[in-house]
Amino acid sequence: MNFLPTGKRVLITGGTGSFGQKMVRRLLDRDVGEVRVLSRDEAKQDAMRRMLGDERVRYYVGDVRDYDAVQRATRDVDFVFHAAALKQVPSCEFFPLEAVRTNILGSGNVIEAAERNGVSSVVMLGTDKAVYPVNAMGMTKALMEKLAQAHSRNNPESRTTISSVRYGNVMYSRGSVIPLFIEQIKVGRAPTVTNPSMTRFLMSLEESVELVEHAFLHARPGDLFVRKASACTVGDLAAALCQLFDVPTKLDLIGVRHGEKLHETLASREELTRAEDLGDFFRVPVDDRDLNYALYVSEGDLATADGDDFNSANATQLDVPQIMELLLTLPEVRAELAASELAPAS
Repeated sequence: MNFLPTGKRVLITGGTGSFGQKMVRRLLDRDVGEVRVLSRDEAKQDAMRRMLGDERVRYYVGDVRDYDAVQRATRDVDFVFHAAALKQVPSCEFFPLEAVRTNILGSGNVIEAAERNGVSSVVMLGTDKAVYPVNAMGMTKALMEKLAQAHSRNNPESRTTISSVRYGNVMYSRGSVIPLFIEQIKVGRAPTVTNPSMTRFLMSLEESVELVEHAFLHARPGDLFVRKASACTVGDLAAALCQLFDVPTKLDLIGVRHGEKLHETLASREELTRAEDLGDFFRVPVDDRDLNYALYVSEGDLATADGDDFNSANATQLDVPQIMELLLTLPEVRAELAASELAPAS
């Protein structure tokens, strides 16, 4: 299946978010026939409508929790990017049932509606927090991935390909720590760091979009794609921003928040035993065995997981100068630096 958006209809759930807006612009540049944006925030939709001013974008007010809303939005659609989710770890810890309703039941609605409406392909956006999850957000996103895999096992003749992608922190996306650190530095505050030794993957918004497009180009039913990424400590990230904005490196340690890990994992050792290394990506195929396990054991399928996970502690670690170089590739950071240089001294 080739992802050729020219003249096609594409739906993006949660399309007013950072990923959705980036993908909408990319699709419009490729002469897509129609882009549908499904979200529950009509104010953000209105702002996006005025900003883009393109009649090929149609806006659907609705929630993925509502099957009827998803059913209407997916009618006559060729491709679906499922980005709608509750993503804030602390808020999901306080309201886990809300995470269940959006991230699991809402994802199930997207899969069912896409199947019924004959959508060609659905790519579901996941997170590193779904691997060995310790928080409600990660647990619900892990079950979203399981829904995609179960669809492939249970519907081998389906015309709809359901796949997933998984990535780490997207730099300067909504909720990213980078704009928070910059705002704190601009007002003269020390960046608030939970634990300076905490490590996180770093990925640009452009790289996350490329990962999704790779899935549309190459996915088979139930596939999971992981983009390899570099990592750094949160302390070094804060220090790099302090140096970029020419302020003393001073951190305000606030302690680990609800549900946070010291390190994140993009692919588990169990997944890597069957993963295909594609250079910039790992492809993890679905385990499509049925429930007759005795058959597979007798045939010698005794694979075990002896290697390491791919996590933010053993991935390529960026030092402060390398982080600064990476940050300068972000147009938002460059704009903030330019604005700070123009601001009058206090």
